[in-house]
Amino acid sequence: MKLLIVEDNARVAGFLAKGLAESGHTTDRADNGRDGMFLAASEPYDAIIMDRMLPGGIDGLGIIEALRRTGNKVPILILSAMSGVDDRIKGLQSGGDDYLVKPFSFGELLARLDALVRRSRESTAETVLVVADLHMDLLAHKVSRGGKAITMQPREFRLLEYLMRHANQVVTRTMLLQNVWNYDFDPQTNVVDVHISKLRQKIDADAGTPLLRTIRNSGYMLSTDG
Repeated sequence: MKLLIVEDNARVAGFLAKGLAESGHTTDRADNGRDGMFLAASEPYDAIIMDRMLPGGIDGLGIIEALRRTGNKVPILILSAMSGVDDRIKGLQSGGDDYLVKPFSFGELLARLDALVRRSRESTAETVLVVADLHMDLLAHKVSRGGKAITMQPREFRLLEYLMRHANQVVTRTMLLQNVWNYDFDPQTNVVDVHISKLRQKIDADAGTPLLRTIRNSGYMLSTDG
């Protein structure tokens, strides 16, 4: 899983990051509300661990409420020393999915995260992705545009699936390397550019409106605006 830790206590954040890494997960960290809001809104995460009390102009509940207003449904586990019943109710009513009180058992935290992500994936399971007239059948492993079948190699299929799941969002090279190639480092090759070029030829070459765009100095976007 790719997780975001929003926690201003460096010791707690370090403990979480270390334990999650040892459990096979990747993490990003933010130690204030401003950076936490930016990362949560701009990067795709499987789940977020959110402290309530944060510096930076916005607290944890403010971040959660802002995300929910924009339709972001990422599972959020609130981690807080505020243990009162009213505190927990307020956290859940703000849009949090679970609430764990400090001090906590790391094993329990990990189990709760697993349960949150599992429920989220079950509730959002899709078998067909659609962007404009581009269709992807995940079960049949087929792609078509405007009713015309498109042959895809396995890596191209995974690349297109990731882009379709993040349609109308800027996707960086780093995001593609991590999520399509499973690289935690930049191999300093043009592997992403080559595959993007091949994919563009397949889905846009014979279409009136191009969907796959290069965003200068940022990355790529599968855009329904053409």
